[in-house]
Amino acid sequence: MRDGTEGAARWTSLPGMLLQLAAERGDRPMLTAWRDGGWQRMSWGQFAAAVAAVAAGLRARGVGFGDRVLLVSESRPEFPIADTALMAIGAVTVPTYTTNTVADHVHILRDSGARAAVVSTTRLAAKVREAAAELGGLDLLVTMDATEGAVPWAELLATPADLPMLMAEVAQIPAGRLACLIYTSGTGGAPRGVMLPHRAMLANQRGLAVVTKPLKLDGERYLSFLPLSHAYEHTVGNFLLPSLGMEVVYSRGAEKLAAELPEVEPALVTAVPRLFEVLRARILAGLEKEKPWKRRLFDRAVALGLRRLDGPRLLPWEWVEDAVLERLVRRKVQARFGTRLVALVSGGARLDPDLSGFFLALGVPVLQGYGQTEAGPVVSVNMPWDNDRRTVGQPLPGVEARVAEDGELVIRGELVMDGYWNAPEATAAAIVEDWLHTGDVGRLDGANHLAILDRKKDFIKTLGGDMVSPARIEGLLMAEPEIAQAVVAGEGRPGIVALLVPAEGADAGKAVERVNGRLSGIERIRRWRAVEPFTVENGLLTHTMKARRKLVLQHHAETVAAMY
Repeated sequence: MRDGTEGAARWTSLPGMLLQLAAERGDRPMLTAWRDGGWQRMSWGQFAAAVAAVAAGLRARGVGFGDRVLLVSESRPEFPIADTALMAIGAVTVPTYTTNTVADHVHILRDSGARAAVVSTTRLAAKVREAAAELGGLDLLVTMDATEGAVPWAELLATPADLPMLMAEVAQIPAGRLACLIYTSGTGGAPRGVMLPHRAMLANQRGLAVVTKPLKLDGERYLSFLPLSHAYEHTVGNFLLPSLGMEVVYSRGAEKLAAELPEVEPALVTAVPRLFEVLRARILAGLEKEKPWKRRLFDRAVALGLRRLDGPRLLPWEWVEDAVLERLVRRKVQARFGTRLVALVSGGARLDPDLSGFFLALGVPVLQGYGQTEAGPVVSVNMPWDNDRRTVGQPLPGVEARVAEDGELVIRGELVMDGYWNAPEATAAAIVEDWLHTGDVGRLDGANHLAILDRKKDFIKTLGGDMVSPARIEGLLMAEPEIAQAVVAGEGRPGIVALLVPAEGADAGKAVERVNGRLSGIERIRRWRAVEPFTVENGLLTHTMKARRKLVLQHHAETVAAMY
C-alpha cells in the first residue's frame, strides 16, 4: 500500500500529486464530513471526478491561467475540491477566513486583484458581494449552497469532464508555478499575500513524509480542526496528510471536539495553543467536582509524570506507585482522546512548556512544531521519540536553519515563498540572499533542536533599559487556569503591567501572584487590570487566535497609562 513517500520526487504540483494518488487509491476513503445527521465519506475516486468536473465548469465560465480566485468556505470536502480544481487549470487560489469582515474582504480583493470567488454559503456570499461592490463587482461568484444570482456548485459538478486529459495536463505543471496566495493575519498592520509556489508545499510534503514514516499513518484518520484557510491546515490538512494515506475527517467545531475525539479515533489532531489551554481548564474544572482523594491521586499522577520527563529519577517504590496511577488516572484522561492517538500537534503560537508538560505527564502525546506562512508553512516539529517540549523540534529534511548574529532565525530551502504579492520592498527585506528572515529570535542546541524565544520586534525595553520578553510572560499567565487571555506592557516604562481576560468566575489575582513567583524582578507584573475578551469581531484577535498586541495596547492605552 502506497503511503505517499515513493512518488514524491516525480510530483511537480499539488493537483498532480492528488490526482495521481486518486488513480491508485480508487475507493479508499479520503474525506469525511458530517452531513444530514451522520458522517459521510468521499473516496479518492469520487474526489478526482469532482475535481475534473469543477475544473471544467470553472474553465467554461472564463476562469483561466493566472486568475486569482477567492475561496471562502468552512472545512468541508468542497474546499479541497475547489482548491485543487483551481490550481489544476492554472488559477491562483486565495483562501480566505469565513470570519473575515467586509473590510477584510475589500483589502484582499483589492490587493490580490481577484475577480472571481467560490463561497460556501449565502451569508458569506453577501459579505463578499458587499466588499466586491466597492471595487466594481465580481466577474464570477460560485456558491456551494443555493444563492440567488450565483452559479450553483451543483452546476459545476454536473459539467462533463475528461479526467485522463486533466491528469495529463497537471503532470506538466512546473513546480515553480504560483499555487496560492495566503494572506497572513499578522499581529498588526494589513495582511500581506504570501506567494507560495507548488515547490514550497511539496518541499513540506517530502520533509514530513520522511520524518513521519515510522508513525505508520497510512490508513489512519486525521481530525481536521483548524480552518482550511489557515496556512498550516491549507498545506498539511488539505494536501500533505492525505498524500500520506490519511483519511481527513472535518471537525464540526470546538464545541463538538470533545465528543468527536473518542468517536472519530484520530491518529493526529492539530490545534493552536489556546485549545490546549481550554482542554486543561475543562479537565481541572471537572476535577473540582470530584472527591478530595481523587484530586490528590490526579495531582500525584501529574507530579510523577513530570518527574519521568524532567527528573530526578523515580525511586523504586515510586515506579510501582506510578504504574498504579497509570491505570487509575492517566488511562481515563487518555480515553478522552481516543485509543489510536499518535500526536496532538500544537502550532501557530508558542506553547508554554508547563502546559504541554501537563498533558505529557498524563500520557497525552502533545508535540510542538514551528512554521511560517512564508515557509510552506512547516519548518520544524518534535516527534514522539524525540520530544523536547521546550523546543519546536528539529527542522524538516531539506530545511537549512541558522541563527544570525542578532539572534534572528533565518531559514533556506525549497519551502521558502516567492515573496509578498505586490510588495517588492517587503520581499527584499524578508528574503536576503535566499535566506528567509523569520522575525523570530531563536536558538539551536547541539542536537539541532530549535527553540523560539520571541519575536525580534516584540521585546519590551523598560525605562531602566532591561529587555523583557512579553511572549514568555503572557505564556506563563495564560497557562494558569484563571486567565483566558493576557497582554503585557512596559515599553519605556518603569516596570511591567498586564491586561488580563479572566476565566469565567475566576480570581486572576491569585494566578498573577503564582506567576510572579516564577519571574525575575524585572519581569514581575506590578499591576494588572481585567478587560473585555479579545475577539476576531472586535479586531483584537487574529484568525489564528493570537492577540494583536499592538492593537490591544492602543485600544487600552488609557487603562495601561492609569496603571503607572
